[in-house]
Amino acid sequence: MSQPNSLPQRTRVYQNHHLDSTRWDAIALRPRDIVISTAYKAGTTWTQTIVGHLIFWGREFPAVLLKESPWVDMRVLPLDEIKATLEAQQHRRFIKTHLPLDGLPYRADMQYIMVGRDPRDVFMSLWNHYRNYTPVALTIFNELPGRVGDVFPPCPDDIHELWNTWISRGWFEWENEGWPWFSVLHHAQSYWNYRHLPNLLFVHYGDLKADPEGEIRRIAGFLGIEHTDEAFRGITEAVRLQNVQKNSERIVGDMDMFFEGGAKTFLFKGTNGRWKDVLSEAELVQYRAAMEKSLAPECARWMEQGGIVR
Repeated sequence: MSQPNSLPQRTRVYQNHHLDSTRWDAIALRPRDIVISTAYKAGTTWTQTIVGHLIFWGREFPAVLLKESPWVDMRVLPLDEIKATLEAQQHRRFIKTHLPLDGLPYRADMQYIMVGRDPRDVFMSLWNHYRNYTPVALTIFNELPGRVGDVFPPCPDDIHELWNTWISRGWFEWENEGWPWFSVLHHAQSYWNYRHLPNLLFVHYGDLKADPEGEIRRIAGFLGIEHTDEAFRGITEAVRLQNVQKNSERIVGDMDMFFEGGAKTFLFKGTNGRWKDVLSEAELVQYRAAMEKSLAPECARWMEQGGIVR
């Protein structure tokens, strides 16, 4: 656990079929840069869309959102293009990552938004995401030069087979779950340890669904972005999940190479609680054991229930 006056340190390197944390070394960071982080499937793209509208409200996005707000640590995306895109941007930059805080550069003059979600809901969303990868996507992840570690396996046909490995095995030696991706729980705890920092905001997926305008205003306040009440109502309408899904191709671009069904598969239902009809009592015992092993009790409660982190 961190001490109240301590600052995050970059102590780990994350490299596998998807991630390469060393790519951040190529990015010239700026004061007031915004970093949006989730482990995965917890509202990353939704939060990027919200921040994009807060920055550009009343104007068109300069590019497809996922190019305007690139995922730096995704190793299959051309780093030179990401670097050139970010260097050319004159507006306030907002950048995506799936890295825990112990693998990410930290600066006190930047702002970090950590987005959390009930891990059981994360798993259900991941199941849809993973099983819709195309054979081409798997080939790219595994055969692109520079991959560190084992190959990325295809998704099993049985959701319970995936659950058993995902909840009980880590990809990196310091993780306890998340295989064959990376840990949801270690990611959450790495940020939770520094929740005292004024430049770190916790946003919960459930709160975004329950009170979108309130959460959007809270994000805006954290970022120091002001808008009229009318603008906030307009932004709230624009980023409702059904509108984000309807405009999926304009937000994430052409995803046909990576996902069966393209962009509409990438931005799927966004619903919570589907795990209740899937996971058995024995599987929920596994889940509870994983939570107790990896998370402080307060962090575990927040991941499941949300609320303001003070």
